[in-house]
Amino acid sequence: MLEREEKRLYGLMYILLAGFFLAGLFTQGPASVGAGLLKIQVHPARLLNDFTLVGGEGAALVNAAVIAALGLLLVRINRVRLSGPTLSAVFTIFGFGLFGKTVFNILPIVIGVVISARIAGKSFREYILMALFGTTLGPLVTSLGFETGLPLLPAMAVAVAGGITVGILLPPVAMIMLRMHQGFSLYNIGLTGGFIAIFGAAVLTASGRALNTSLVWNSAPSGLLIYLVPVTSAVLLIFGLLGKAKQNLGDFIKILTLPGRLPSDFMSSTSISGSLINMGIIGLLTWSYVLLVGGDVNGPVLGGIFTALGFAAFGKHPKNSWPLVAGVVAACLVFGKDLAAPGPLLAALFCLTLAPVAGEFGWMAGVIAGFLHLVMVERTGAWHLGINLYNNGFAGGLTATLMVAVIEWFRTSRENSRTEPSYRRRR
Repeated sequence: MLEREEKRLYGLMYILLAGFFLAGLFTQGPASVGAGLLKIQVHPARLLNDFTLVGGEGAALVNAAVIAALGLLLVRINRVRLSGPTLSAVFTIFGFGLFGKTVFNILPIVIGVVISARIAGKSFREYILMALFGTTLGPLVTSLGFETGLPLLPAMAVAVAGGITVGILLPPVAMIMLRMHQGFSLYNIGLTGGFIAIFGAAVLTASGRALNTSLVWNSAPSGLLIYLVPVTSAVLLIFGLLGKAKQNLGDFIKILTLPGRLPSDFMSSTSISGSLINMGIIGLLTWSYVLLVGGDVNGPVLGGIFTALGFAAFGKHPKNSWPLVAGVVAACLVFGKDLAAPGPLLAALFCLTLAPVAGEFGWMAGVIAGFLHLVMVERTGAWHLGINLYNNGFAGGLTATLMVAVIEWFRTSRENSRTEPSYRRRR
């Protein structure tokens, strides 16, 4: 039986996903949405391919709502608690349903994780987060299905087999990757997906398949996309403030004192209402940043905002996020980059994966992490040829690993020096 607060959370998600679905359906029209959805399913989907331009804004919204609903359904039928981690996964899937994930390319990966759980003697519910976030490798499935030049049925078989294979690999690799950055990068599967994708890209290249990365970017989004975030944030804030508003605001203040290092479920450590307020505020702040620098509120940008919004229940808050954005802005100013260009704009949104670095080591470390993140993310996409959708998670994981290694070494060395007997220091 679901507890009262969890039922309320499910009700909120039903309202939001139904709203996204109906908004997409009626603004573009059912027939046009159907045709757009078909285009999206067969599109390469590699970074950065904006589905709001490929199939239309309505079709992209419907695609995102459907796959997010599938994620929510998986959580429900496996009796996993809907909390900070699972809620962040559903919002992330929704965001990436606007520029990379489809029904076709995520299901084989989920099946692969189910098989991996069986091999390890675990229940699927223990691996469900890896399955949900692991859909980052969806473009690999699409590429195998529609870009190999094989007849349709053999191509589908290869695509499904490829997706299942990477799904099986995800859990063991993810556990190793988590040890590397010690929970200081929130998008751990981004690092995992990037690592696996490098091998996938190498195999495809060796077989003679050319994977060309191309930019599909909607530079003229409609009001439907522009006002999606403030409306969603307003709904989250209303739900968060309902009931004991003063107490709920107090819980939000408590969240601001937490470092956010993985695993950090704000809904368990404080309250669901305080977390919803945090989510609404993060949504409004990231949306305001995009408008302030003159960016386009299109599929990829909305993907970044909804990912940040989801992880505001699982590690991020304004206090541990602003230093990272400041670091990205500083890097853009130093290297003469346009803040509204696709790369820097997405780096400023997705760099929040490093929020635990600022939360644990202070704002200066956060600024440095944001600076390094921008320069790294501009390199890593070429390594996996865009078949890992969480490219910023990949770069963020590498940045966190470097910073944590140096900071921990420095701390440990200083502590050892203080505790070492004076006669040893003189020798």
